[in-house]
Amino acid sequence: MSLLIIFVIAIAIAFIMLMVGIIVSVSTNRNVANQRLEQIINETSFEDSYTTDANAVAEEVNSPLVDWIDRRVQGSSWAERTSKMLAQADLKMKPGEYLALIFIAIAFMAIFFWFIGGQSFIGLLIGAVVGFMAPRIFLKSSQSKRLTKFNDQLPDMLSLMVNGLRAGYSTMQAMESISKEMPEPINDEFRRVVQEMQLGLSMEDALENLLRRIPSDDLDLVITAINVQREVGGNLAEMLDTISYTIRERIRIKGEIKTLTTQVMYSGQFLAIMPILILGVLFLLNREYMMQFFLPENNLAGKGFPCGYCALAVAAALIITGYFVMRKLAEIEV
Repeated sequence: MSLLIIFVIAIAIAFIMLMVGIIVSVSTNRNVANQRLEQIINETSFEDSYTTDANAVAEEVNSPLVDWIDRRVQGSSWAERTSKMLAQADLKMKPGEYLALIFIAIAFMAIFFWFIGGQSFIGLLIGAVVGFMAPRIFLKSSQSKRLTKFNDQLPDMLSLMVNGLRAGYSTMQAMESISKEMPEPINDEFRRVVQEMQLGLSMEDALENLLRRIPSDDLDLVITAINVQREVGGNLAEMLDTISYTIRERIRIKGEIKTLTTQVMYSGQFLAIMPILILGVLFLLNREYMMQFFLPENNLAGKGFPCGYCALAVAAALIITGYFVMRKLAEIEV
């Protein structure tokens, strides 16, 4: 048992070191990317600035193992979807790094649950499932939080842009003022739009890339108005002012609906998680009691099939059905 404890501690230390390495790599990639963009913008010769230190930067921030994994998954549909999700969550990671993180999380959580579950196969399986789902849940959560924060900042951004246009700014100058005066994450996104246009990309393509990173219906409405004004003309400030008012009213109505439906949402989540937590606690504290579900003696109609499997399957189906029904009742489109 002492060797097992040492092994689990070693796995935990390795997992912590991996997380620290990923965080350092993410921050390094972000700083290097910003420095390279600023250098390319300020310098006149793109080829000279690129060839001086591009290889050194790549060697500094990449590891051979991650590069090997990234090459194996490169070009696949999974890598494309993962890259898009990582960009939407503003996580400066490669698909190979994300895949390596999933494998490490599966191994760590499987060993952890196997250890606390009394070295049982069920605990190992539960830990592997938890380790597989944890990175994706974190990615989805980061993506949702960033999108919500961006949508909340959008009306203020439109007001600033409208004031800039009425003061005589061009559309690009108004976007540049947004990148300097607005808080994160909207300033980062518009700074990237301005930098892409300064590198030679058209405004339409730069805004399309922005919409790909921020899949927001409100942002789609704003970008459509800008593109239409560039093609057929018109008073862009007045259009954006009307859109800003519409978005503010939509946010206000969504806030009122969220206040009224929060109880239903949290009730559904709690009722869905509670049976699983109870089963897990009972399995850890009184395994003999929980294993009654799987005893061959408790068979179904003398067929030798344990009734516990049927009971757990029916309970899981009812929990999942009830959870999604309560979520559907609380979802109101505005």
